[in-house]
Amino acid sequence: MPGGCSRGPAAGDGRLWLARLALFLLGWVSSSSLTSSAPSTSSASFLASAVSAQPALPGQCPQPCECSEAARTVKCVNRNLTEVPADLPPYVRNLFLTGNQLAVLPAGAFARRPPLAELAALNLSGSSLEEVCAGAFEHLPSLRQLDLSHNPLVNLSAFAFSGSNASFSAPSPLVELMLNHIVPPDDRRQNQSFEGMVAAALRAGQALRGLQRLELASNHFLYLPRDVLAQLPGLRHLDLHNNSLVSLTYVSFRNLTHLESLHLEDNALKVLHNGTLAELQSLPHVRVFLDNNPWVCDCHMADMVAWLKETEVVQGKARLTCAFPEKMRNRALLELNSSHLDCDPILPPSLQTSYVFLGIVLALIGAIFLLVLYLNRKGIKKWMHNIRDACRDHMEGYHYRYEINADPRLTNLSSNSDV
Repeated sequence: MPGGCSRGPAAGDGRLWLARLALFLLGWVSSSSLTSSAPSTSSASFLASAVSAQPALPGQCPQPCECSEAARTVKCVNRNLTEVPADLPPYVRNLFLTGNQLAVLPAGAFARRPPLAELAALNLSGSSLEEVCAGAFEHLPSLRQLDLSHNPLVNLSAFAFSGSNASFSAPSPLVELMLNHIVPPDDRRQNQSFEGMVAAALRAGQALRGLQRLELASNHFLYLPRDVLAQLPGLRHLDLHNNSLVSLTYVSFRNLTHLESLHLEDNALKVLHNGTLAELQSLPHVRVFLDNNPWVCDCHMADMVAWLKETEVVQGKARLTCAFPEKMRNRALLELNSSHLDCDPILPPSLQTSYVFLGIVLALIGAIFLLVLYLNRKGIKKWMHNIRDACRDHMEGYHYRYEINADPRLTNLSSNSDV
C-alpha cells in the first residue's frame, strides 16, 4: 500500500537519530564516571538507601505474611504476632491470623487508610486472645465471617461486635460467628459469669440481628441465660454441642422462625419439658440433634417419649437411649411406653446403708424415751391427776358463774351480797 511505504523512510531516520543520542549519552556518563568516581558512588548509595527507606506501598504484602492478590487472601499464620499488621493490602478479602500471640484486640484494630473495604472472612482462632475490646471490628463494612474459636477469652466486651456506642453504631454485617472453645481456665475467670459475658455480647444493641450461623460449642456452658437468642431473629444454624447444658427451661426458640439446625449433642440434658417441645415443634424448618445426652427414663420422660414418636424434627431419634435408672440403661426411647416410666426411688447402695443406720439410731432413741417414761410412770400419773383436778375445779367455777349471770334474780342477789 502507498501509505505504508511512505512512512518507511521517516521511521528509519527516527531510529537512526535515537541511536546517535544513546551513544552520546553513554559517552558522557562514562567520562563523568572516570573524572568523579567518589561523588557518583555516594549518590548511588544515597539513592539505594532512599529506596529501602520508602514505606510499603498499599498493594504490597506484610513481611511476615503470605499474600495472593489473585485469591484476595493474606495468611499470617503461626508468626508469633503481637498485633494486627499495619500494612495489610486493601485488596484482602480473606485474612488468616491464626496461631499468633495477639492477647488483646483493641478498638479499631482493623482501621486502615485506605480501609479494608473488601475484607469478608477473618480468622483469629488460636491466637491467645484474652480480651476483645469494644469496637474491635469497626471499619470492616464487608465482614461476613468471624472466627474467634480456641482463644481463652477472659473479657469479651458487650460492644465487641456493635462498636463502642451501640446506640449510634450501624448493625454489624456479620453472617457467621464462631465462638467455639473460648472458655478461659478457672483460675483466670473474672467475677462475672462466663455465660452472661457471652450473652451480653450477643444481645448488645441488636448488632447481630443479621447473624445466620452461631457456633458456641465446647464452652462448658451449664445453662443458657434468659433471652440470649432474643436479638438473633435471622439465625439459621445454632451449634451448642459438647457443652454441659442440663436444661433448656429458660431458653426461648419461639422467635427463631428461620432456624434450620439446632445441635445439642454431647450435653447433660436429662429431659425436655413440654414448653421446649412445643417451641421446637412450632418451628417450620428446624432439624434437632440430641445424641449422647444422659436421658433419665422416669415418669417425667413420658411427654418427651410421646413427642419423639410423633415428631420428625429430631434427626437420628432411633439412636436416643436411656442412661438412668440402671434397669433402663441403653433402652431406646422410642421403644418405651407409660408402663416402663415410673418414679420409684432407686437409691445407690451407699445411700441405702446410710438410711438403715439412721433408722437404727432413731429406733434406739425411741426405746430410751419409752424406758424413761416407764420408770417415771407413777410420778407422771400423779402429775396427770393433779392437772385433771385443777381443770375440773376451774370448769366448775366457770359453770357456777355462768348460771348466776344467766338468772337476773341470782344476779341481784349476788350484787346485794357483795354490798
